[in-house]
Amino acid sequence: MTNGFPMPSTSRLFALVCGGLCLALLIGCSLKQDMALQPKYRPLEPSDSFADGRSERPLIEGTVPRGALAEDALLVPKDSNAFPLPVSAELLERGQDRYRIFCSPCHGLQGDGNGMIVTRGMKHPPSYHEARLRQVTNGYIFDVITNGFGAMLSHSAQIPVKDRWAIVAYVRALQLSRNAKVSELPPGVRERLLHPPAEKKDLSSPEAGGAKE
Repeated sequence: MTNGFPMPSTSRLFALVCGGLCLALLIGCSLKQDMALQPKYRPLEPSDSFADGRSERPLIEGTVPRGALAEDALLVPKDSNAFPLPVSAELLERGQDRYRIFCSPCHGLQGDGNGMIVTRGMKHPPSYHEARLRQVTNGYIFDVITNGFGAMLSHSAQIPVKDRWAIVAYVRALQLSRNAKVSELPPGVRERLLHPPAEKKDLSSPEAGGAKE
């Protein structure tokens, strides 16, 4: 004899039981973002797993990073004044292009240190045209681009090795543009500098004795 209430079906009862178990599991477990909270080392974070205390491991002896062999000839010492690439108009144009993108915001288009960051109140970088930087080696400029110096960060991740040398070539061109001797200029440029062409007069103007209306 029934009391007037319908009996739940087996499938509905099973669903209710499963739902209750899932709810109990959710209540008993904390909801965590396992992908975000996974165990990992951040850059330069120390580690107790290694004797030197570093989490970042050096390259295994005998291994060569991908592309390293092709770039070995371009990695000159810091105190070297060698230039491992032939200097051409194409290299200087590439250097000018990369310089304007990565260097001019700080060092200015003319290399005088009057970049956009100075107008925003940040530190004034040195001018490439001061005597100290005119006398540094090519390897020194390349090393600063690669590893950074002072307030300047490393640009090795943004600028490939060949483009760094293109920038070095363009920086040297900027320095020569203000400090070159007349005797070092190409003959055509030297001639125009020493004997500039006379300004053409407008023959129609009254000062030139031209015709009047």
